[in-house]
Amino acid sequence: QVQLVESGGGEVQSGGSLRLSCAASGNGNIFSSSGLGWYRQTPGNERDLVARISSGGTAYYADSVRGRFTISRDNAKSAIYLQMNSLKPEDTAVYYCNRYQSPRFSWGQGTRVTVSS
Repeated sequence: QVQLVESGGGEVQSGGSLRLSCAASGNGNIFSSSGLGWYRQTPGNERDLVARISSGGTAYYADSVRGRFTISRDNAKSAIYLQMNSLKPEDTAVYYCNRYQSPRFSWGQGTRVTVSS
């Protein structure tokens, strides 16, 4: 089993930056060999994948965040990160990490990001 803990959220002004972290505990080998992603969810909406990174380090971004967000991973620490720059009010959401393919790990609590204009 893998447990996920997201952190690093907060409130920032438009144009600001935040760095999110996702730490995994449990089976580090499964985590390290998995393709992983960052999702975000706003009230009443589905959880959307905004960035993903393969086990080999290839990254992909949703159009809405490309050029502003950077995903990275540190397999030695069983962690992934999301550097978010040039934040916009529409980036306001709860952010989660998980595999981007099924079966997914149990979801963590997420970390809330609020961007004010």
